[in-house]
Amino acid sequence: MKPNSATAAIVGTAAAIVAALTPAHPAQADEVRDAQWFVSYLNLEEAHKISRGDGVSVAVVDSGVFPHKDLSKNLKKGTDIGPDGDGTGNVDTLGHGTRMAGLIAGHGHGSGDGAMGVAPDAGIIPVKALGKKGGSPNFPESIEWAAQAGADVINVSANAGRSRTLDTAITAAINADAVIVAAAGNTSDDPRIAFPAALPDVLAVGAVDRDGKVSKISVHDPKVGICAPGADLVTTAPGNEYAKSSGTSGATAIVSGAAALVRAKFPELSAAEVIHRLTATADDNGPPGKDDECGYGVLNIVKALTVDVPPLAGEKSASAQPADTSAPTGGSSASAWSGGSSTGTSPKTESDFRVPTVLGVGGAVAALVGLVAFATKRRRRPSS
Repeated sequence: MKPNSATAAIVGTAAAIVAALTPAHPAQADEVRDAQWFVSYLNLEEAHKISRGDGVSVAVVDSGVFPHKDLSKNLKKGTDIGPDGDGTGNVDTLGHGTRMAGLIAGHGHGSGDGAMGVAPDAGIIPVKALGKKGGSPNFPESIEWAAQAGADVINVSANAGRSRTLDTAITAAINADAVIVAAAGNTSDDPRIAFPAALPDVLAVGAVDRDGKVSKISVHDPKVGICAPGADLVTTAPGNEYAKSSGTSGATAIVSGAAALVRAKFPELSAAEVIHRLTATADDNGPPGKDDECGYGVLNIVKALTVDVPPLAGEKSASAQPADTSAPTGGSSASAWSGGSSTGTSPKTESDFRVPTVLGVGGAVAALVGLVAFATKRRRRPSS
């Protein structure tokens, strides 16, 4: 039955126009690494001399994460809140979660081959919130589960309608001192920033292209906190293959990886201070100061790991190399999917997709959201 318009809503979650490449043989690993332009753009080689995310766990609240050979060392036991799973979070019938996980923590294989992520030594906790089968994605429960599982960072590369259960889940994650990173959204789906990215204490992420210019599909809003690469991002895909992803979803995954590097380098920092450090060290790429396109600017991982950032009021400063930098607080959030196809000779370009979400009376069901938390309560992180 077709749902009544008064009690149903379709939540668009991604928006890049991409062309699929003709499937053939799997991509050669060196082709994959060479095609990952964001690796050199973000100077990950230098960043990885300082931090690789060891000891930090990133929950990927998404469509599941396939145990790709470039992710096998990172995967922790997850769970299935959505359909199509086997109880571990390792079944990905849509491919989107696997793509995001590769951008966050891909470690490649062999000598310099395969997909490299921002935090290659970080753990990935897959939380399967949706699949191809019918039913409404349970994003609030997925986010709460991730917080209870001890995730240091929660990545939500999607958007949702607001609901009381979503607000409650975000509050739980904030109280658990998890950094919540969410996509600001893609304009082809909705020109407005989505929830939970629009909520306070969430880091909303926009996208830039290879030239550092704001992507045409990236939503503009005062709550956007930071931008990161979000165009033609080569990453992992189900079946040990590779794909290209474009949109604010991929940019969100990259910022989540950066948050993992910062948490590993400065384990004493609260989630709020991690966000503060990321935004304070961003490279201003628009009008002076914070703007509606990229918030405080474009992610600069090396600066985030090295410069001296004045702490937030009442917070402890992390030691680092002195540098002259402003210290804005972290931004709010945004949301959107940016997925990629998972087959191809060279990485297949992926088209962003929509996730239909049926909202019951009162909007009880929310769609996937990503946020970064300004936590006030510190959580002890496991030593191993």
